[in-house]
Amino acid sequence: MDDIVVSIKDVSKVYKLYDKPIDRLKESLSITHKSYHQDHFALEGISLDVHKGECVGIIGTNGSGKSTLLKIITGVLSPTTGSVTVNGKISALLELGAGFNMEYTGIENIYLNGTMLGFSREEMTAKLDDIINFAEIGDFINQPCKTYSSGMFARLAFAVAINVEPDILIVDEALSVGDIFFQSKCYRKFNEFKEAGKTIIFVTHDMGSVIKYCERSMLIHHGHHVLTGTSAEAVDVYKKILANQYDDSAKDEEQEETTEVETQETETKEKQEAKGWKSKLTLNSNLDSYGSLDAEIVDFAIVNDKGEISSSVDKNKQFRIKMKIQFKKDVDHPIFAYTIKDRKGTEITGTNTMLENYTPAHCKAGEIVTVNFDQIMTLQPGQYFLSFGCTGYNGDDLEIYHRLYNACHLEVFSKKEGTLGFFDLNSTVSYDGAIQTK
Repeated sequence: MDDIVVSIKDVSKVYKLYDKPIDRLKESLSITHKSYHQDHFALEGISLDVHKGECVGIIGTNGSGKSTLLKIITGVLSPTTGSVTVNGKISALLELGAGFNMEYTGIENIYLNGTMLGFSREEMTAKLDDIINFAEIGDFINQPCKTYSSGMFARLAFAVAINVEPDILIVDEALSVGDIFFQSKCYRKFNEFKEAGKTIIFVTHDMGSVIKYCERSMLIHHGHHVLTGTSAEAVDVYKKILANQYDDSAKDEEQEETTEVETQETETKEKQEAKGWKSKLTLNSNLDSYGSLDAEIVDFAIVNDKGEISSSVDKNKQFRIKMKIQFKKDVDHPIFAYTIKDRKGTEITGTNTMLENYTPAHCKAGEIVTVNFDQIMTLQPGQYFLSFGCTGYNGDDLEIYHRLYNACHLEVFSKKEGTLGFFDLNSTVSYDGAIQTK
């Protein structure tokens, strides 16, 4: 089709992995062409057509091959097999500082980047004021880039990329270091680009932005294409991957109903049940666990509005936090609690059974208790930590039976772009009089 500006056909990228550096030399000198390496497929059989004026997202977990694919599109890397056809001028932010000389000043790097993009010095001079005004880094524009903060770097890099009038803009996580005001300005530029019929390929872990700005998204996992469809569809499957549920469901659909397969499925379910609910969550390998263990938290879960155990929850949807506690001695009035923290460790919210007036009167040794906390997710989109606790009072003294600090990861998704702070007040807007709104 004439409106296809990027065509990716069956692209694979293979890296040779050697156990020892000397193996590379042995292989190159081998008369019998003996192989000393293992092939690692960073990408395998990826195909995608991007049309003019689209904003297409590419999503996946870390190490899935997203950045490798973008580097192949921009010509930084060559594919091992397959082909990429680009019709138009590309401007790319592949990673922070790519294409910048740290010893050069900001202005010198603007001209350097312009030269690499094929612009003359006169053409870049005409664009210089727009770039400087967009970057908003003040007098630092005349200082060496090695003196810049990561935020300054992001501002200048994006200012150059967005103001050289590309046909295709490629952004790979470069906006994550900017503050909320800078990100807002960049997203406004995204909309201007789309309205002008330009094309954007966007890689990010912010699923809210993917749903809001990208008409379509491609999901890749471990270098393999999973699906290309609406962004909402891609994000739903991405959530299953984060919860370690995608592979199991995919296998269940593909496997034939044979006795051997049924036996394998039974064994898999038994193993999963033995690991507990938490095996489906994104766990913290460095969690802080302490207490007397007279009452031990043996399992926990986050259950989304679809009834699935998952580390991801949709904003403004019902979700449940579950705890399973095993008692090793008799305990009167045990208190069960959870706390949600941000990535900096700030406690944002939480509750316990005493505050909610649902504390059990007595739990016996050997008893296993499951407690459920049901609520609506009102946190802003982002990444959080979930902690659990089981305590009680012996007279006036607080006894800590078991605490799990930062036990697992909790991610909140939203189609609405995040506002300031931790919580969304879900404001309703109204006007007095006849006011037109868009």
